[in-house]
Amino acid sequence: MKGFLKNFIILVLILPLLIMFLWSIVNSWPWPYILPQDISFRAFLYIFEPSTKIFRILINSILLSAIVTFFTLLISLPAAKALAFYDFKGKSLVKVLLLLPLIVPILSVAMGIHLSFIRLGIANTYLGVILIHVIPGIPYGVKILLNVFELNGNKMEFQARTLGASKLQVLRYITLPMIMPGLIVAGSIIYISSFTQYFITFLIGGGKIVTYSMVLFPFIESGDRTMASALSVIFVINIGIVLYISEKLVGNIYKNSSKYFV
Repeated sequence: MKGFLKNFIILVLILPLLIMFLWSIVNSWPWPYILPQDISFRAFLYIFEPSTKIFRILINSILLSAIVTFFTLLISLPAAKALAFYDFKGKSLVKVLLLLPLIVPILSVAMGIHLSFIRLGIANTYLGVILIHVIPGIPYGVKILLNVFELNGNKMEFQARTLGASKLQVLRYITLPMIMPGLIVAGSIIYISSFTQYFITFLIGGGKIVTYSMVLFPFIESGDRTMASALSVIFVINIGIVLYISEKLVGNIYKNSSKYFV
């Protein structure tokens, strides 16, 4: 029974992806054919055609999401550590407020921030898009790292400081290795969140900053299943690679650390 349930779940997850892949390599798939009869790679040829600039947009989107991930983690790390180890008035309220970007629709937040960005002169710029992508990523980063800090505690850091280690040495040799699995997981979620943003990128970027999501959605709405499927396949592959790398890195960290407890 467990084997059947496992295979059924795998089939449910893989079948839509398989159908999407088949749609990406056909010109048409009319009823009542179970399998497509007209195989064509026009969609992928179009995507990788230099004149369409889609592949360059994909690379730029990957770089943009990587930059957003770096700065979001840079902000989330000290915030999570402060919430984990320092007691102050309103601490519980701050924890709730940190989740507001997830509770309140990001569109509402972006509409208000857009006016401020126009006044500051960073609307329609890469900097503005990076900053707006950081906002929905902070709750993920702070929440995950907060749980990691609370789980590990800070006794090892105190011991290292007692033995004469500097703050930089404690950060490099104690804190970062201890929370690295949490950093990797938080980073992968933040990256995916940034890479999938569409409307706030269009709003803050003003149509001048084009990301892969902004190329994908018009094709989905146009009814061209072949192009939409081909772009979606590349979209899923990118996300899948990030999740695979994340899982492998975390697995290797725990595998290497387990040697010291055998």
